[in-house]
Amino acid sequence: MNKVKIDMPNYAKKIIDKLTDNGYEAYLVGGCVRDSIIGKKPNDWDITTSALPNQVKKLFTKTIDTGLQHGTVTILMDKHPIEVTTYRIDGEYEDNRRPNSVEFTNNLVEDLKRRDFTINAMAYNHITGLVDAFSGIEDLEKGIIRCVGNPIERFNEDALRMLRAIRFSAQLGYKIDKKTRDAITECSSLIKNVSMERIQVELNKTLISNNPNMIMEIYHCNLMEYILPEFIPCIGNSQNHPYHSYDIHDHILRSVNAIKADKALRWTMLLHDIGKPRVKTTDESGIDHFYGHEGISAKMANDILKRLKFDNKTIDKVVKLIEFHDIRLENSSKSIRRLLKKLGHELFHDFVLVQRADIKAQNPDKLDGRMLKLYNAEKKYAEIKEKEQCISIRELKVDGRDLMEHGIKEGRQIGIILNKLLDIVIEEPNRNDKEELLRIVDEIKE
Repeated sequence: MNKVKIDMPNYAKKIIDKLTDNGYEAYLVGGCVRDSIIGKKPNDWDITTSALPNQVKKLFTKTIDTGLQHGTVTILMDKHPIEVTTYRIDGEYEDNRRPNSVEFTNNLVEDLKRRDFTINAMAYNHITGLVDAFSGIEDLEKGIIRCVGNPIERFNEDALRMLRAIRFSAQLGYKIDKKTRDAITECSSLIKNVSMERIQVELNKTLISNNPNMIMEIYHCNLMEYILPEFIPCIGNSQNHPYHSYDIHDHILRSVNAIKADKALRWTMLLHDIGKPRVKTTDESGIDHFYGHEGISAKMANDILKRLKFDNKTIDKVVKLIEFHDIRLENSSKSIRRLLKKLGHELFHDFVLVQRADIKAQNPDKLDGRMLKLYNAEKKYAEIKEKEQCISIRELKVDGRDLMEHGIKEGRQIGIILNKLLDIVIEEPNRNDKEELLRIVDEIKE
């Protein structure tokens, strides 16, 4: 047990040494221990101690009262913030989210006993070595996510742990222990008591992991009906169409895997076809069609992301990418400029990534032809950018002030004329010249 050696940063060691020198116990705990053992660089270094919060504060000059009621003090050591929490025993959980009370203890194992999974219930310091009371090392070696003690009790304490189990499984590539997984299914309805903000965090981490398909565990464990019920009609829903080889949900998951691990892009792919079941029709030849699914999917995505409490910037980006994801680009600079007018340069880059992922998740026999069209569109885009062709009002060689000086006084009229000028320049980029544009304004006025 004590053969494990963790190379902790010096600022964390200083805190442990000071607490120990003053007669207290202190250990690294939780995720930083787990990650260090499996060779991952920890994001944070957390410490647990037998010292009470006020005793911790007396020992260190720079502290922040992060959560004194739960025994947590943040220490600033060498400009690094580290959370230091007193060993504690949690009281009763009535809301499946947080304990009604917290009792401090001087027993480390009692503190570790309240934690969610065995791989997160290990402690370490450079004096004692590893404290592993619940076989966390064994579960790391086997690649298993297993609750500490009774999983039903753990999930009744904090229902978010059900999603955390799935998230850790996705991030680490581990299997969820059968008893733990069965308990998730049994306790699934408790997720209703967890805030959407906390749920969103776990979904994001699952989606941007190396195993985003683990999002389907939410369905298999009966959680999806409470979190993302709109996805359920996609599951097993066939797409009998020359361009598709997979069911709707299978195509969606393949597209999620085919795009880079970016939050907005992964959510775009997860929701880009979510409206297909609502518009599905089958013609006389048995071919399925999904007319207008991009608009329906965009509206559904907007509702889903708002419900999950996403920020407006992410919602706007995802919804717009979904709205335009199914546009088939013509092999002309004009068509690219028209799309750029709607998307802008930054979103066009993401649009290409979305289209590429979408194509990769369709019929492999059609892959080369559609990829070639996309490649040609990217070449046209590169030419537009190189020539600095105008795709927005701010890139026009005239602005509102120029129009006012030219005799257009009414503000609304100025906006209308600028938009007309932009439409003309989108079609004919060489007309983006001040004299030429003012001449066009004269024609419009007439």
